[in-house]
Amino acid sequence: MANRTPRLLLTASTARFIGLWVAILMLSGCSSLFFYPDRATYITPDRLNLSYQDIYLDTADGETLHGWWLPAEAPENDAKGTVYFLHGNAQNISSHILNVAWLPQEGYNVFTIDYRGYGKSTGDPDIEGALHDAETGLRWLTKRPDVGDRPVYILGQSLGGALGIALAGEWTRREEQPRLNGVILDGTFSGFRKIAREKLDAFWLTWPFQIPLSWTIPADYEGIDRMASISPVPVMIIHSVRDGVIPFRHGEALYEAAEEPKEFLQTDTPHGATFVIPGYKEAVLVNMGSDESVHLTPTGQHKKGVR
Repeated sequence: MANRTPRLLLTASTARFIGLWVAILMLSGCSSLFFYPDRATYITPDRLNLSYQDIYLDTADGETLHGWWLPAEAPENDAKGTVYFLHGNAQNISSHILNVAWLPQEGYNVFTIDYRGYGKSTGDPDIEGALHDAETGLRWLTKRPDVGDRPVYILGQSLGGALGIALAGEWTRREEQPRLNGVILDGTFSGFRKIAREKLDAFWLTWPFQIPLSWTIPADYEGIDRMASISPVPVMIIHSVRDGVIPFRHGEALYEAAEEPKEFLQTDTPHGATFVIPGYKEAVLVNMGSDESVHLTPTGQHKKGVR
C-alpha cells in the first residue's frame, strides 16, 4: 500500500488568516459587507449631454461630501419636482449616474451625493456615517430656492434604499418640512443585520460567525422595522425576481411591512439595472404623478395599494 502524507484541513497560517479576517470584520462592524467605494471617475453628466453643478457639503463631524446637482430640462422654476438619489454600495456616483440620467429630460431635478469614503467625498464609510451623510444631503436640498414648493422624492437603490428608509422614516416622524412626496426603493434589503447574516451564511469561512458578527450592527437600523414610520408618505418598492445580490424576498418583506399608501413593482432585471429596461421608467413616473398611463414589459407586474 502506498504511503500517504496526511494533509491538514486547516494549516496554522490559514487559521491565522481566518482569525485575522474575522477580527477585522468584528472591529469594522461588518462595514466591509456593505461598502465597496472607489475614487475613480467613470463618467460625468456632461458626457451624457446633461447640465450639472458640482456640490460640496460639510458634515457636522468634519467630512466633506461631493455631489451633483442636475437641473430639470424645463423652463426656469418650472420643474415637476426633485429626486434625491441615494446610490448603491459599489464604486461612486459616477458609476451610478445612468440610473437617473433620464429624469432631467422628464422635467425633474436630480441631486445625488457620494457618502463619506466614496468618490471625491472625504473619510471612511460606515453605517452611521452614511446615514448622517444622507440626511446632510437632504437638508441641503430642501433649502435650495429652486426646489421651492415642488414635490421632493427619495430614490434609493440597494444600500441607498436602506439609507432612504431610515431617512424618510425619521423625516416623517419629526414632521420635517418640506414634507416628502414619495419614497422609491429599488432592490433594497430588509435590514442590515438580516442581509449580513445571509451573506456570512453563504461562505463556509464565515458561516460560524454569522450571528456574532451581525450583532456588531445596531438593531435599530433594520429597515423592515422602520417601513411603517414612512406613512403617510407614499412608498414604491421595486424588486426583481432574479436579483442575484438581494433576494426577491427582501422586497416582499419590505412591502408587507409598509403602511398604505404603497405600491410594489416586480421586475425581471439584474440587480441595479431597473432603469435600463423599457417600461419601468414609466412606472416610476406614474408613482410620482407625472403620467396617467403605464406600459410595463410582459415580465413586469405592478400592484397598486390604496392611494
